[in-house]
Amino acid sequence: MSPQITASFEDRTDLLWQAVATGDERAATAVVFDAIEDGHSAERVLLDLVAAVQRKVGEEWAANRMTVAQEHAATAINDRAISALSYRYAAHTAGSRGRVVVACVDGEWHGLPARMLAEVLKLRGWKVDYLGAQVPSAHLITHTHQTGPDLVALSSSIATRLPTAHAAITAVQATNTPVLVGGAAFGEHGQYARLLGADFWAPDAAAAADRLERGQLPSPQPAHQPIDDLPHLADQEYTMVARTHTTLVRTVMAGLEDRFPAMRDYTPLQRQHTAEDIAHIVDFLATALYIGDTGLFTGFLTWTAGILTARSVPAASLLPALDILGEELKDFPRAVDMLTQATDHLTGTRSVSASDSRNRG
Repeated sequence: MSPQITASFEDRTDLLWQAVATGDERAATAVVFDAIEDGHSAERVLLDLVAAVQRKVGEEWAANRMTVAQEHAATAINDRAISALSYRYAAHTAGSRGRVVVACVDGEWHGLPARMLAEVLKLRGWKVDYLGAQVPSAHLITHTHQTGPDLVALSSSIATRLPTAHAAITAVQATNTPVLVGGAAFGEHGQYARLLGADFWAPDAAAAADRLERGQLPSPQPAHQPIDDLPHLADQEYTMVARTHTTLVRTVMAGLEDRFPAMRDYTPLQRQHTAEDIAHIVDFLATALYIGDTGLFTGFLTWTAGILTARSVPAASLLPALDILGEELKDFPRAVDMLTQATDHLTGTRSVSASDSRNRG
């Protein structure tokens, strides 16, 4: 690619950002088609232009420079630009390579990464059934039985959907169909994909398409139960935390006023946001217990602390919530261990955890 075209592409990235940020669907679509007419492939426009702008949308929201409504509007415009591109280019491919079902796991509403994969696969000659966001596992299995695809590709961006993803992976494999997974939920290096027994993982749409193009479809895994992958689930800690989710959130909210006096002056909206934050903490704690990885929990809390700071909420407000949770879950050693390590991580201290003691023994 010549420097001139590279510069033009960079300019168009700025133009597309301006279009989605201001809600100009017509301008966004024009930028996409102009980039193709400038000599760029439809696939590169999807992955290097639209995807880059979508990442910036997420970054701007995290930095509190874009509201939730603006983020949704920008994402919708990107999605419609992809639809226009797909109609003109991907819709006319033969689909002779084979059939792939692409879907988001149940509860996963970030549909754009899966949509990107679906469009790239169509451009490369695959017949694709794109089922969209939040696909119930039962519907996914029914569709798989009815259509007999060569592969099912599952996408998830939110780590709290990993237990649901695990069940979907196992169910699809029981139909003798291999499963590809992708998305931020499965870890930066795909570590959770391997842990949950997926047949293979790809870091992005291009890598997934490349692997399929090389004919590297794996044989499906033999039938197994989720606990075969995660034997630590036998301790029932994940189940108990998940089942008492609502009670735990209410208990933390009730105790926070004494431990974090500033909360007494919160508006109803601030209280609602606080309850939502606590709910996410419990969700991520449960998921970390499910996969047996404290790093997932501490990573989420580090991210949350940054989000709170960007919104002028003291990150220290997380600590009393963790203390209350620790008291409520005192009979669950893995949960207490994770909460202790998370508190140490946020405060910059380092204590010897139960897992550390076991490892050193």
